[in-house]
Amino acid sequence: MAKNRIIPFGYCMKNGEITTEPNEVYAVAEIFGEYLEGKSLLQIAKLMESEKIRYNSDSDHWNKNMVKRIIENEKYLGTDKYPQLIDEDIFRQANEKRVRKANSLCTISEGLSEIRKVTYCAECGEKVFRKTNGKGREYWNCENPDCFKFEYRMTDQMIMGAVITVLNSAAANPSLIECGGEVSTYSPTSDIVSQQNEINRMTDVSQIDFERIKSEIFKLAEMKYDCCTYSDSQQKTEKIKAVLKDHEQLNTLDIGLFKACISRIWISHFCTIEVEFINGIHIKNITERNDKNAHSSECNGNPCESADNGKP
Repeated sequence: MAKNRIIPFGYCMKNGEITTEPNEVYAVAEIFGEYLEGKSLLQIAKLMESEKIRYNSDSDHWNKNMVKRIIENEKYLGTDKYPQLIDEDIFRQANEKRVRKANSLCTISEGLSEIRKVTYCAECGEKVFRKTNGKGREYWNCENPDCFKFEYRMTDQMIMGAVITVLNSAAANPSLIECGGEVSTYSPTSDIVSQQNEINRMTDVSQIDFERIKSEIFKLAEMKYDCCTYSDSQQKTEKIKAVLKDHEQLNTLDIGLFKACISRIWISHFCTIEVEFINGIHIKNITERNDKNAHSSECNGNPCESADNGKP
């Protein structure tokens, strides 16, 4: 196992004093320069290995954490004990870039944040979570431990692209979000029929108990009311149409439009993304897996087709 360095890379001990190590000083300057030119920490680590530069006396192996420690080491600016190796301006630029990159990996856009709140697994109905792996690549998966993992890696771009495609298709073809159905329905139960018959019998006798009949009529009205169903899907459909009317085709997610029109997103284990509108209509968007790194998304059919209304 390689020993940890006691003296930072770029320095060595001579005659009891810390001084510079010329080969390592060159490497430090190269690391800062390559980082500001756009190379990643891992790419720089591989460059150091290819140039046979030893990080310590025991090993010429490099990793991105070694490079990161060099970039953030303030001793290179010079102290009482350590000679200056890096110009202050170069050091500042490199570390500002490092902080920006670190922050960008820890945050997600407002649009993705809203999508994450309403995304569910199509197989089990549990929420879907978003995480990043060790390389900073994001992936989405069902958070139910009893459910299967997604067949392929689901990315932000795939989900965002599917939602934008569905919204654009609904704006271009409003018939996709038509829900149909009746606003109100009434289907009497056997208890209601029995209650009506009982009231008829009570009014068909010579001695009528008006107070009791009134009570039974109120009871019947309550039973009928409980059997009535009301659907506001038509009003919601009109609301969606009004919001989408004359709306320009989206290239990026309009958060206000998304929140006004969409209630949930359903992701299956086989890269099918289904967008549920606030009126209950589902529109599928098939995300095709072309190879292990490339994906494309387009609506199921051209244009999109509505899936079955409602979700169990």
